[in-house]
Amino acid sequence: MGNGRWRYWGPLSVVLVVAFALRLWGIKQGLPYVYDVDEYGHFVPQAVAMFHHGLNPHYFINPPALTYFLHVVFGVWFGVLFGVLRSGSHPSIAREFALHPDRFFLVARVTVALLGTASVWLLYLVGARLFNRALGLLASTVMAVAFLPVFYGHLALNDAPTLLPLTLSLLGAAGVLRRGRMLDYLLAGVGLGLAAATKYTAGVMILPLLAAGVAQYRDGAREHRRDVAIGTGVALVAALAAYLIANPYSLLDFHAFRAELEVQSSYTEQSRASWIGDPQQGSFVYYLWSFTWGLGWIPALAALGGAVTIWRRDRRVGWMLVPVAVLYLLFLSLQGRYFGRWLLPIFPIACLLAASFALEVAGWAGRRTPRLRTTFVALAVIALVVQGVVYSIHSGLVLSRPDTRNLTRAWAVAHIPAGAKIVLEPVVPNAWLDKTGGDEVAHPRWVKFPALRVVLNPATGKPETANRTVELEDYERTLGPALIGYYEREGYCWVVSGYTQAGRAFADPQVVPHAITYYRELARQGEVVYHVSPYSSGKSPVKFNFDWTFDYYPLAFHRPGPEMTVYRLHGGRCASVTPY
Repeated sequence: MGNGRWRYWGPLSVVLVVAFALRLWGIKQGLPYVYDVDEYGHFVPQAVAMFHHGLNPHYFINPPALTYFLHVVFGVWFGVLFGVLRSGSHPSIAREFALHPDRFFLVARVTVALLGTASVWLLYLVGARLFNRALGLLASTVMAVAFLPVFYGHLALNDAPTLLPLTLSLLGAAGVLRRGRMLDYLLAGVGLGLAAATKYTAGVMILPLLAAGVAQYRDGAREHRRDVAIGTGVALVAALAAYLIANPYSLLDFHAFRAELEVQSSYTEQSRASWIGDPQQGSFVYYLWSFTWGLGWIPALAALGGAVTIWRRDRRVGWMLVPVAVLYLLFLSLQGRYFGRWLLPIFPIACLLAASFALEVAGWAGRRTPRLRTTFVALAVIALVVQGVVYSIHSGLVLSRPDTRNLTRAWAVAHIPAGAKIVLEPVVPNAWLDKTGGDEVAHPRWVKFPALRVVLNPATGKPETANRTVELEDYERTLGPALIGYYEREGYCWVVSGYTQAGRAFADPQVVPHAITYYRELARQGEVVYHVSPYSSGKSPVKFNFDWTFDYYPLAFHRPGPEMTVYRLHGGRCASVTPY
């Protein structure tokens, strides 16, 4: 048995190296700037802020397990690097973050890549325990190269890290089903608690644990059933304990915790119909479609086949794997917003089902043509991984190239006169305006146009300075052609526009007709002095989509970032401004 286990160590090592390499490839995308809104605003800055205000995150819209973990990583990495651990002084870490935030984001991204790779290894163990080592190896290979786990393994977000404790819980549940040892119950509970403390929706992993416990209870003798009841209780207590250890202030600061959960609930309950540029298909169809590119067409269909055939092979395993995937998909479909990455918690199960079906089909074909059995298995492996390999390699190539927003900034620094006022759409973080190409000194050249604080008065149709902040999702609602004359009168002679905003308007022209008129007038009245495209030469632009526009999945992408255009206005006060 030991020798049989050793046979898989070599292939598994290759799979893990490939998984880590794909997640590291392009890990510096965008730096020194962080363009993903969630990455920029959530876990990394919260982890650094704890060096100021203590371990209460004062933030529960996302659970804080990843924040705590990054806090420890930063304390060790930068503490050793800058001698903070020896001096016992933490402010120098916060100061380093203020000066070089990109270093912290890079460390956090590498940490996420490591956690994502570790989840691939755990998935192998789950497959080996539930089925056999060959199936576990194939399932882990699919996870190693699938596009969505690879892409989000590049970002300091909680999507990929959640897969580690989630798969740990699945491993424990598999042990409960096959062996029923107390250690398995404990493992399943700890993984469940940590997963829920990393991403709330990962709490769905309680269902495989309960299904495994029920199977043990039904199949066991009377005296064994008591052990199952005790084990299930141990698992639930361990889950609660692990959750509270990783999210202690959900109890210690319960008022703030409940308030932030209500905010999160209001986000998810908002109808996506109110979003500008939302997809036209319903959420359930959208998620089914997301499987076809996030996991791959063949793995998605194979997972569906596996969900059907698993009942014939082992109904106990079927109850453990299939209902949780279906119920989770239905739960997501009831939310007001939907993104492909929200499917990630059920990707380990989908990979197991896909591997199960593919090997069953290959085995069936091999029994009819024994001399081609190895060929059929090889074809099954290739079929499951080819799409993921192609698109994950493409993703690495794209992410390793300069971002269009970085290129735009480099051009602007070189060509826009010192002291010039610019109109800057909300497509970049504030740091984009503060530093020159990563230099430590503030850049004196530009005065940021307060684009989010100038709106059109619906009564007069004229621009006015607002005493409120317009939400990012509503930016297009504030646009109209009258703004162009305002720019020129006030001397804002350069307009920096990005497709992540303009594309939303053109995807929903009937919702924001004034924004459409604004962009058309801007193109007519403004001179295009700089334009950079993320697409390969000769490739058609990708239609705006809340997933593909930001994760660059289509092969048309050549580099990260949106289409960026800089316009030069010539009317009003801009007529007398010295040309660049």
